[in-house]
Amino acid sequence: MPLGTLDRTAPPLFNQGQSALSKLIFFGALSLFLMVADARFHLVQPIRAGLGAVLYPVQWVALKPVQIMMGGGRYLEDLQTAQRNEADARKALMMQAERASQADTLAQDNARLRELLELRQTTTTPGRAAEVLYDAADPYTRKIVIDQGLAQGVAAGSPVIDARGVLGQVTQVLPFTSEVTLVIDRDLAIPVQNTRTGVRSVAFGDASAHGGGLELRFMAANADLQEGDLLSTSGVDGIYPPGLPVAKIERIERRADSAFARIYCLPLASVTAARYVLVLEPTGAPTAPPPPAAATTQRKRAEGKPGAGKNEKKPAAAAGGTR
Repeated sequence: MPLGTLDRTAPPLFNQGQSALSKLIFFGALSLFLMVADARFHLVQPIRAGLGAVLYPVQWVALKPVQIMMGGGRYLEDLQTAQRNEADARKALMMQAERASQADTLAQDNARLRELLELRQTTTTPGRAAEVLYDAADPYTRKIVIDQGLAQGVAAGSPVIDARGVLGQVTQVLPFTSEVTLVIDRDLAIPVQNTRTGVRSVAFGDASAHGGGLELRFMAANADLQEGDLLSTSGVDGIYPPGLPVAKIERIERRADSAFARIYCLPLASVTAARYVLVLEPTGAPTAPPPPAAATTQRKRAEGKPGAGKNEKKPAAAAGGTR
């Protein structure tokens, strides 16, 4: 039989439909469309929130064995640490007794000075404690996930601190968890103030600097800055309360060919080892407007004051005319 007469097509058993290249192009275009739509219009945000609520029990069950094992080892370490701390505390207790009497005297003097200068007392910002569950899965960002969400009253944009200073800011809130962007993330910026000179600036996250730090940008080369200066929140953004410690200046590079200095800072918070944090409420929360009834009453009072003055002047003029 001649070879030209043989059927070279694949048997029906091996027909696979569309080619692999066409499938790759279709699904690649679909993925690109979904990513652009999510970045611009946040189309999949409700789906992400729903998946977070559904998968939360699975995450909780999956984390329990790890937490139990880590908790056992941590218990032994905490026991030894507690014994050492007890011995150190007994030694420091006698030294603190003398300092306590001096602190009471200084507190009284400070209160007298505040009353004399008519300075208002610093107000405390309400907050709630939270525990860090795990780091975010995105390798290109510096974020953590905490165990407080919409159910506990956490709002997007809330500042997050630990025992040493500012840790970051809540950027995404799910029903039972929240995502916190750390201060060393490249997309986060915090208005800061130099506690030594009072100069204000903005600290930007710089994860590439020494494994995680901050950078003061657009600062003049001749600015009064020194290595070791403490930077705290300035409070001008209406989010972070003023006076919270943020970072310390670690290194300053001044170049002759540039009008700006490169200032690298080291965060004070434990950005890589935080376990318990405190979520504060933003200081710039909008206040409710006065009710319409109260506004109408105030307007009537304001309109009635000039009229009342005129009525009071008329008898005086009449009396003068009689005289």
